[in-house]
Amino acid sequence: MKSKHEQIISANSKVVRNINRGNILHCIRERQPISRAEIARVTRLNKTTVSSIVAGLLKENLLNERPQRNAHIGRNPIGLQLRTGQNFFGAISIDSGTTRVAVVDVDGTVRKTDKMPTPESPAASFVEESIARLNALRSENGAGQFKGVGLSVAGIVDPVQRQVVFAPNLGWYNVPVGEILDRHYPQSCVLAVENDANCAALAEMWFGRQGVRLSNFIFLSVGRGIGAGIVIERRILSGESYFAGEFGHMVLVEGGERCACGNHGCWEAYASDQATVRRYRQARGLGEAGSSLTIDDVIAAAKSGEADAIRELKSTGYWLGVGIANMVKAVDPAIIIVGGHITRIWDVIAPEVISSAHRRSFTGDGRGPAIVATSLMKRPSLLGAAALAMSKSFGEVRVTR
Repeated sequence: MKSKHEQIISANSKVVRNINRGNILHCIRERQPISRAEIARVTRLNKTTVSSIVAGLLKENLLNERPQRNAHIGRNPIGLQLRTGQNFFGAISIDSGTTRVAVVDVDGTVRKTDKMPTPESPAASFVEESIARLNALRSENGAGQFKGVGLSVAGIVDPVQRQVVFAPNLGWYNVPVGEILDRHYPQSCVLAVENDANCAALAEMWFGRQGVRLSNFIFLSVGRGIGAGIVIERRILSGESYFAGEFGHMVLVEGGERCACGNHGCWEAYASDQATVRRYRQARGLGEAGSSLTIDDVIAAAKSGEADAIRELKSTGYWLGVGIANMVKAVDPAIIIVGGHITRIWDVIAPEVISSAHRRSFTGDGRGPAIVATSLMKRPSLLGAAALAMSKSFGEVRVTR
């Protein structure tokens, strides 16, 4: 029987090896194809450690290796990259109105996706239904067991307890999502739950194409509600009670429009999709006749040149800029990335957003951070749910440079 000292050493060795494994996987993901020697240089691990861990990853079928072309004389180095077609992750993105599920390959390629209405039904039964839909999609894809499953929810989420604390636009309170996932997947499957904006930020950081390495930024998710994923030094900021990023419920207008959270004057009540549609209906004098209108209808009208639609979307841009200015003062990000339906008409609203934000940001030089639309074509929170599961599977370690 091992002594207590020997047990501690053994436990510490496993922790160190898992950290090194995560470092190597992230290094390969970001730089593939990459040689063992280059991995050792970037991660500052010795070559023996790299070779040992890579051998294990090859045995797990997580990696491929193939010769790289080298202009220099001598043997071509062996390049390592993630093995696609065998390592799949499940993603579930639950939002008011629509829920999406997807089968995602280890490189971020969405292999299959499906969507369904989010009903006003008991939360637990709908999570069960979403899992069933995801598993059916996995069968259609011919995939084996998932390596991991990530679930994103538009609301306040405790990722440690894997619980939805409060989702005002869904009417969910204290939903034990993690327990439901546990009943459907084996222990070998990594399971993770997170807020939708945080997932979207993770997706942009892992798979986005902004042309810069994202380290300190905010992903602003604009939909039925407004949420923000805050990334500091490539780490998502959660906060003590996991409320960080709930900027949608900061009050901009005291005693203003009523918000879904029950307060008045929240940012969400002026800059969300619902707010845009509400103002458009009022401008057109539609009343109840316009109750079925959606943000897609407003965007379509604006693209056809309708003045009311263009004006109300510009108004949304103005209010987005007002709220963004407050975020800049609080976080001082290098870049703010905006996601949501409104990015489909970014050329119309972007000037309003940028002008409104920079006038109020108080950065001293009058410029402030870059404000851009998301680079991801697929729904970021859905891809982010898969990235969340991947990050847990790989090990939540980032290669420092």
